[in-house]
This record gives sequence, C-alpha cells and structure tokens, in this order.
Amino acid sequence: MPRTARDVVFVDGVRTPFGKAGPKGLYAETRADDMIVRAIRELLRRNPSLPPERVDEVAIAATTQTGDQGLTIGRSAAVLAGLPKSVPGFALDRMCAGAMTAVTTTGAGISFGSYDVAIAGGVEHMGRHPMGEGVDPNPRFLADKLVDPSALVMGSTAENLHDRFPQITKERTDAYAVRSQQKVAAAYAAGKIQPDLVATAIRSADKGWGLATEDEPPRPGTTLDDLAKLKTPFRVAGKVTAGNAAGLNDGATACLIAAEDVARELGLTPRMRLVDFSFAGVEPEVMGVGPVPATEKLLARNSLTMDDIGLIEINEAFAVQVLAFLEHFKIADDDARVNPWGGAIALGHPLASSGVRLMTQLAHHFEERADVRYGLTTMCVGMGMGGTVLWENVNWEGTK
Repeated sequence: MPRTARDVVFVDGVRTPFGKAGPKGLYAETRADDMIVRAIRELLRRNPSLPPERVDEVAIAATTQTGDQGLTIGRSAAVLAGLPKSVPGFALDRMCAGAMTAVTTTGAGISFGSYDVAIAGGVEHMGRHPMGEGVDPNPRFLADKLVDPSALVMGSTAENLHDRFPQITKERTDAYAVRSQQKVAAAYAAGKIQPDLVATAIRSADKGWGLATEDEPPRPGTTLDDLAKLKTPFRVAGKVTAGNAAGLNDGATACLIAAEDVARELGLTPRMRLVDFSFAGVEPEVMGVGPVPATEKLLARNSLTMDDIGLIEINEAFAVQVLAFLEHFKIADDDARVNPWGGAIALGHPLASSGVRLMTQLAHHFEERADVRYGLTTMCVGMGMGGTVLWENVNWEGTK
C-alpha cells in the first residue's frame, strides 16, 4: 500500500536545568535516567489532552550509553516515566546531535505514517560518564592515517579551526562568548527561559535533598578581560579556552512531536512545522565546520538561501565553530537572528540533549515573531559531522 507523507509538528519541549559536571555539580549524585524521566513526565503533565497510550515511540539519545545511561534508555525511561508498557522505545547515539537525530528519525516515521505521536530527547550525565568513557578506538584510525590524532579531542579540533580560519581571532571568539553570556542573562531577566525548565529533584549525601530550578553554568558578569586571562588547555598559546567554549555538563531534554492532523485531533497545539533535515560529514579534524555543508545541502534542496532564514539556533560547542558558520554564510558576528537568548557557551552543552534545547527555544522565538517564516536548528557533531533542521513557523502571517 503506498504511503503519503504527512506534515510533522513540534508540539512542546522541556528540559531539566543544566548543571556543571563533576563532584560539585547540581546532579553529582542524581541518576541520568531519573533526569530524562523527569522531562518525559513533565511533557505528559503539560499536555493532558494526550492519552499516554497514543505515544507510539520514545527515542532518547545518549552519547555514552552505559550505566544509568544504558539499558536501551528510550525504553527504560518510558517504563520508569509511567507510560503504558505497550509504548516502545529505543536509544541512539550521534554524539552532540543525538536528540536532534531522535527528532528527525521519529519525525520521518510520523511523516511516513508509521507513528502518529512520538517523544524524542536526550540525556547526558558527563559527571558520571565523561565523553569517551570506555571507548576503545580502533588503532587503524591512526595507523592507517584515517584521521589526525587531534580528531579525537574536541578542543583540539576547535584549535584546528582557528588554523584554518586565521581571521577568526581569539578576540572575536571571546567577544562572541561575552555576548552569549549577556543574552542568556537578559533572557533570564525577562523570564524567557524559565517556563521550559522542569524543577528536578537532586540529592547529596552531605546536604540531603534539593531542587534544581535554574541553569548552573551561566556566568552573567563575564567580561573580555576575564576571558583574556584564561588558560588554553588544548594548545600552548592557543585560542580555545573554557570561556569561549561550552563546558562539561549534565542535563536532559524531551519534546513531543506529532502528525499535524493528529495533534489537532488530540487538542495539542502545533508550535512549528518540520520542513526538512540534513546531516553531512566533514574531516573529523575540523568537525566544527559540519553545520556548513549540512545547511548548504538543506537550503539547496528546498530552494532557499540564508536570506530566507529569519532565526538561527546554532549550538555553541565552541565560539570559533559558530563564527566559521556565520562567516561562510556572510552573517555578522552579532546578527540578531542568531541565538537571540544566547547559547551553550553560557547555558551548557550536555552533549546528546542539546538538539532539543535548540528546538524548544526556536519554537518560542516563532511565537513572538509572526513575521518570520523559516528557522534553523544546527550543530556540529563529533567525529566530523554536522546536522541542520529546517522549521516553518505555524504562526507566520506572510503570504509567500
């Protein structure tokens, strides 16, 4: 029987506050699976018209799938969250683009007609499970010179980007980082970010139980002078620092997507429409340029240019990576379309979870900007990849 593609919509997205990884971080003694369960439960609470049994799939990403991030976490989290046992789930890994891939994979299934409703997201507890934990890279990567040794160290790949784009100076990356901190602080002050943060129980053997209610990583008072003094851990006299890069973080995100007709049938409010998505590979040594070919391919396939894109949520793994993207598309460093509420340099980047944070923020921007039709969520991905998703504003009031 032939299948007919259906429109797919983003209905809602939530996340735990992001914490700093490590023994003193918010979630040092909190399980990763409990974080994603909290996000899933909040989605269901916020959308009471959705019968839980109508969820057809739960796709949850984690970069390090072991311990409390293992056990096919999409399925185990669905059971722990109280969804009916009839609801299946799976785990996936595309490093930083895990949650993004969870959305595009289940979204494709909805478009194809295999699902009506899905929950997609990601979780990363980098304090418990540092990136690369337990990994045994094949010696042929280096022995056969398939990649440069720096390809396996994300900070080194960012330094390589500085080599490739010498016009992107440390001063520019620091200035971008300061703006990210300032924009996050302004968004918090305006109450923009808080509505999608789900208060999450945390525990400490010393302090007892507590509640995480806001992001831990932001440093709102950061100045250029502060950043100029930081060490460059990936290279002597390098340009990449803890101040112009995302930190090591813990957190979880989840979103609800559905066929547009099913969403309306169930009384769910579509917030943006999935138009298309693209993933691309690049040299692992300069993985930060990944969003460029992914976006080029996506725009060309949809007969669009960057001038047609009114909003861009790009993951700030490293400032140099964002600036390389902006420079390629001839976008100013401080273009108002880009990360209006700041990004991962301030908020944090719990690897596999970040893609849904980008989507949730874009959905809010669309609600405030009926003049904007198209927006992008895009990110670089470890081992030399990039991913970009094209979204359409359901509130758009234009005519063409």
